[in-house]
Amino acid sequence: MLELKNICYEVDDDLGHVEILHDVSFSLSKDKFAVITGPNGGGKSTIAKLIAGVIRPTSGQILFNGTDITDASITERARMGISYALQQPVRFKGIQVIDLLRIAAGRELSVAESCEYLSKVGMCARDYIYREVNASLSGGELKRIEIATILARGTQLSVFDEPEAGIDLWSFQSLIHVFQSMRKSISDSSILVISHQERILEIADEIIVVSDGTISKHGPGSEVLPELIGTPSAVNSCEKLTERS
Repeated sequence: MLELKNICYEVDDDLGHVEILHDVSFSLSKDKFAVITGPNGGGKSTIAKLIAGVIRPTSGQILFNGTDITDASITERARMGISYALQQPVRFKGIQVIDLLRIAAGRELSVAESCEYLSKVGMCARDYIYREVNASLSGGELKRIEIATILARGTQLSVFDEPEAGIDLWSFQSLIHVFQSMRKSISDSSILVISHQERILEIADEIIVVSDGTISKHGPGSEVLPELIGTPSAVNSCEKLTERS
């Protein structure tokens, strides 16, 4: 489904020329729940943005279902079947939750259909369906609404960039339940999450560890996670993975 080949990403800033990613290569097949983890500043979110088309690689190739999408725009990738959830979901003053779900689905969803998507992410639909997507919503509420829009889109690849960022513990527990449900219902699609939370890593079919702009490990979650939580240096590099609750 997704393949990154020898991806490099470089920028020029106040510190001069900086290489963010160096020779990053990995593939993700269908029906997988994969997590990219590693220390802050290692390049995790950069990979997510490259896949979504927010930024372009300095060199290398990105393939989706065998098609080279390296130079494709965000819109083109979205139409091909890639969804991207931001670390901080965007607020839309004047737009109701039902409107956002209909835009995501690309069709006139009924109220019942819209409520079903909200229910899947643990929200009481009657309390939210006609709410504005504005500052009155908490970070956790916005996260779950964003996930509901991705479910409504029904794309082949869904990319979540640190979905736990900026939410409280209660919202995080709800988020875990949502991802567990998504993992069980994967069919002919895949989910890629950027995270260093142990509860999310536990769900992963595959774990990709990114450090200093390169992939240091990639394998089945059942093999990679015990190494991460069992080795002090690995735990430190992954931001001291959240304790099991």
